[in-house]
Amino acid sequence: MTSTTTTATIRDDRAPFSSIDWALFATVGLIWGASFLLIKVGLEAFHPALITWGRVALGAATLAVMPRPPVEIAREDRKTILLLSFTWVAIPFTLFPLAEEHINSAVTGILNGATPIFAGILGAVLFDRAPRGPQRVGIAVGFAGVVLMSAGSSAEGGTAIVGVLMVLAATVFYGLSINLAGRVQQRYGSIAVMSRMLALATVWTAPFGLWGLPRSTFAIDAAAAVAVLGIAGSGIAFVFMATLAGRVGGPRASLATYMIPAVSLVLGVVFLSETVALAALAGIVLVIGGAVLASRRER
Repeated sequence: MTSTTTTATIRDDRAPFSSIDWALFATVGLIWGASFLLIKVGLEAFHPALITWGRVALGAATLAVMPRPPVEIAREDRKTILLLSFTWVAIPFTLFPLAEEHINSAVTGILNGATPIFAGILGAVLFDRAPRGPQRVGIAVGFAGVVLMSAGSSAEGGTAIVGVLMVLAATVFYGLSINLAGRVQQRYGSIAVMSRMLALATVWTAPFGLWGLPRSTFAIDAAAAVAVLGIAGSGIAFVFMATLAGRVGGPRASLATYMIPAVSLVLGVVFLSETVALAALAGIVLVIGGAVLASRRER
């Protein structure tokens, strides 16, 4: 019988960001910032259902082979992991590829940037973890930066209401999940929690993925994009994000999503030769400033 193993030391999650926290924050922002570009590449050949299932299954496989000590999850925490498999993976991962068939990347970026706001609201209402002082200002400043980046980008496409509603729904689920994840991560470690969560989500998304399989074609570029999306975005980044949530709390960790539009802008310049407006550059400065404010010790 396996014995219960928890993290050796539970760090004060209201402490200022350390160098490790900043490294986790930046890595998550970089990986997830590239996710929308990878989804668009995948959509050139694959049905949205197959992209969802592929990235979840690849993420689960990646964590399954990572070494970790034996862990026995308490019954009440198994329910939390089960809930996370729906709210943090199965539902939002299904919604995002479907939404990107209706709206452009700029609109998707600004809506996804609302995650820290929902994380703060739900943290206050459900978990007695309301952002205060610099953290509250940091969330507001960072969101203003996201708005500026989206307004200053030269994205194409329309803004169908169905796509907007899909992204907003996914963002609310993200806000809930980031608050839930920090608590169980502190008890059992990120890999133990995330590997179980992704394995369950692979089962939930399998019927949708199999339905999309005959509706897809094959292309090397699309396959490579989904592979990176699954291994890095759904495997490694989830471990890093859960670790960050356990170290600094859900609302502050969620500010990593503010980096998504900034990374998308840089990728657009590098790979698509897009131009960046002055407003977008100012937005990047505000996002970084908001993260610095939120990184200070919580009261």
